[in-house]
Amino acid sequence: MGSCCSCLKSGSDKAAETETELTDQKQSYTFNISRKMSAPTTKIQGGNGNSGDNENLDLSGEGLALVDVSIEQDATYWEWHIECPDGTHHSSTTTTMEDDDYDDDDDFFAEGTSLKFGVTTKKNQDFYRALESNEDGDDGNLDDGTQLMRTIPNVQNGDTIGVAVQQSDLPMIQFLLNGEPLHELAISRFRGGVYPSVFVREGYNVKFVWEEDEFKELSPHVRFGPLIPERGLI
Repeated sequence: MGSCCSCLKSGSDKAAETETELTDQKQSYTFNISRKMSAPTTKIQGGNGNSGDNENLDLSGEGLALVDVSIEQDATYWEWHIECPDGTHHSSTTTTMEDDDYDDDDDFFAEGTSLKFGVTTKKNQDFYRALESNEDGDDGNLDDGTQLMRTIPNVQNGDTIGVAVQQSDLPMIQFLLNGEPLHELAISRFRGGVYPSVFVREGYNVKFVWEEDEFKELSPHVRFGPLIPERGLI
């Protein structure tokens, strides 16, 4: 009996040590918005974008940007915190409700001028050069990197965009605006390696937030934990 208890205790201690080790490794790694995988027209605040440089979480400029971690968890959640440098509201177009010539039929939520959030597959600078060379082309099937992203229009200063990804059972990407689920924007049945991503527009600063104690809102369910480094980084 004593021998059995000893074995159980040994297994429990080993599991606890492994969990502590993984936690320590996670805390020693800081995710960054990747310069190598992001559009050259984006502006990443901080140093050279290498792992361990914890200043590369703020983004401005315009274009697609990726965070340097491939999502391997069954369920995970992160946030983008929105800031307009002048502290004012930025609508998705320059038209306002107060304009005399405002037309209800105007596309106030124009996708072409709004921010996009979600995930995308791995990119490199060749991808952006190919996009630029086809800027005036008419190839509607060209991959612009945003197929697994959704437009969140009319984003305002101080808003929080939450993204929750689950890969087990029914793969799904969910979006939340200031804690409120945007069910109509959910993406289901995706596959393959993906990275957290944002398509930012001029006039906005966005900050990638992955640490739980910095979240402003709750994830949609307790099973959605904060991002952890992919196994290749541990």
